Amino acid sequence: MLGTTSPTLGPMSSILLRTESASSSQIEDLTVGPRQLALAEIEQSRSQNARLVVANVRAMEAALALADRLDAEAILAMHHALMSGQPGWADRAGRWRDQLVWIGTSAISPRGATHVAPQAPLVPPAMDDLVDFMRRDDLPVLLQAAVAHAQFENIHPFVDGNGRTGRAVVHSILRAQRIVTATTAPVSAGLLKQTEEYFAALTAYRDGDARPIVERFADAARFAASSGSGLVDDLAAQVDAAREQLRGLRRQAVAWRVLPHLVSHPVINARFLTEHLGMAGQTAQNALTQLTEAGVLTERTGLRRNRVWEHQGILIVLDQYSQSLLRR
Repeated sequence: MLGTTSPTLGPMSSILLRTESASSSQIEDLTVGPRQLALAEIEQSRSQNARLVVANVRAMEAALALADRLDAEAILAMHHALMSGQPGWADRAGRWRDQLVWIGTSAISPRGATHVAPQAPLVPPAMDDLVDFMRRDDLPVLLQAAVAHAQFENIHPFVDGNGRTGRAVVHSILRAQRIVTATTAPVSAGLLKQTEEYFAALTAYRDGDARPIVERFADAARFAASSGSGLVDDLAAQVDAAREQLRGLRRQAVAWRVLPHLVSHPVINARFLTEHLGMAGQTAQNALTQLTEAGVLTERTGLRRNRVWEHQGILIVLDQYSQSLLRR
């Protein structure tokens, strides 16, 4: 429905990236609803999980921006974007680990761990080897992304944030290999639908069998294509409905400038319009008034200051999509 000239394409890509980031975070049990995530984007949320997911959005953005030079430095930059805003992580963000890590129930000892990662001095050469693999152009791209991701999780190059950074790397590969160029496919949403199978496939890879992780990524890619298309259509329908609500408004009205951005920012305030769209203060207020009077936006705080407006239809679509991903 959306060609490259559509003004809605950019915002649609942004919300798909946020949806993917939220799904990747939920695999790590960091759950946040679409409204809280949208509030966190405009620094109006008190939810710690929402702030952590916003950090994952930044890591995904870095992954796409750095796709053309996917190397060790790019991976460190992704991790820095993910972890730098997390309390206590300023010194570790964007650095290979310098200690032993393992996956298991004990934080004290690796005894009984399901996986003990390589010793810290082995991490840099292992990551250089992985980067060489990711740069190959003689493999099916989805297979390459699946194996690279599994190897990344095997190496576990960071003390924390490996899963989220490793799934961001997948999107760097898909972008670098020109499989997905103008948007973000919600692959992690597909993995979230089969979380137990996904973790089991990573275990099988450690045991020498790459087939399960490739199959999981194939399933996740099919889900991303079908559900992502459906999500885009549902969101585009909300924009079309809003356009109908604004039909009586003159074409020069400032509300029309805001409309496409409601897809990626269904919760906004006046500061968002001034900072992101370059509107003067009164112009931003005029836009919010026009959109509210037309029934497109609803003011939810009831306050005289620090007011926040939301597009309820878009939030409902995003919430329904999130609910459809609940683990089996």
